[in-house]
Amino acid sequence: MAEESHAASEGLFESLKTLSVSLVSIVHTRLELLSTDVAEEREQLTSFLVRVLVALGCLGVGVVLLAMLVVIAFWETHRLLALAGLTGFFLTAGVGLGWFALHRVRTKPRLFEASLAELSKDRQQLRSGL
Repeated sequence: MAEESHAASEGLFESLKTLSVSLVSIVHTRLELLSTDVAEEREQLTSFLVRVLVALGCLGVGVVLLAMLVVIAFWETHRLLALAGLTGFFLTAGVGLGWFALHRVRTKPRLFEASLAELSKDRQQLRSGL
């Protein structure tokens, strides 16, 4: 009888040990996913900020060139064509990059989407196991 209770307590402790190892493993995996999500979000934010700065720079150059175009509009004809081309290029580039940046912000995935999906799967598996 004493041997049976000793074996049962060893089985209980072994089960608790296995459960704790599983829980630590699950938490470790989730934290790795969370750190990956944070790193991806940081990269997207950096990329977005670079695009915004380039777009603003292009728009700024376009505005300066447009002002020069207005000033030189009554001068010789060849300078007007060159400035019009450069102004059009920078304004188009600025508007295009700005539109692309806004599009990326509107269509980006939710923060921690992969981690939330994995946690949802874990919750379903735990519920089905009960």
